[in-house]
Amino acid sequence: MIQSVISYNVNGIRSAVRRGFHEWLEDSDFDIVCVQETKTNQFKAPVQLIESLGYHTHWHFADRPGYSGVATFSRAKPDRVIKGIGIEKYDCEGRVLRTDFGDLTILNCYFPNGGTGPERQAYKMQFLADFLPFVENLLEDRPNLIVLGDFNIAHANIDINSPQRNKNRSGFLPEEREWMSEWFRCGMVDAFRHLHPDAVEYTFW
Repeated sequence: MIQSVISYNVNGIRSAVRRGFHEWLEDSDFDIVCVQETKTNQFKAPVQLIESLGYHTHWHFADRPGYSGVATFSRAKPDRVIKGIGIEKYDCEGRVLRTDFGDLTILNCYFPNGGTGPERQAYKMQFLADFLPFVENLLEDRPNLIVLGDFNIAHANIDINSPQRNKNRSGFLPEEREWMSEWFRCGMVDAFRHLHPDAVEYTFW
């Protein structure tokens, strides 16, 4: 039975291992660990190290070396693993990894960051526009769904440090925040805010 699921942007899995990620993982004993921004490939990923701790590992690498990527580590072997959402311009960047465990589906996601300029912000907004209907369609068949990872968006003022200073920056733009509102209207729930509605703490930084 799955009791613990965690999401963690490691900003480079090999760098994280050098800083003791595998020791933390061994001590924590989570059922499922979803990491983002692995920044590695099939030749350099620490597959054997993670698997030696008793985890099944599944990876979605970006085509571009040292960029993006997500991975899901689980104690139980998933029934199904799918890389991407079926749209090549996103899937080549290793942004979404689906794993099914019985009737539970987990989407491990690393949303685009639009902070490098208008072109990437436009790419991010198109990703959002395509991702929402993908999830809505998935919910029809897999209603027991957890979507987690690095969304690169803060929804409300309480979700970000210095909201006024950041109001014109990617990650807190009005159109991104409106997308999050639409996301919640389609039935998704912010688990952190559900449990801590008034906490001045951030799952986005």
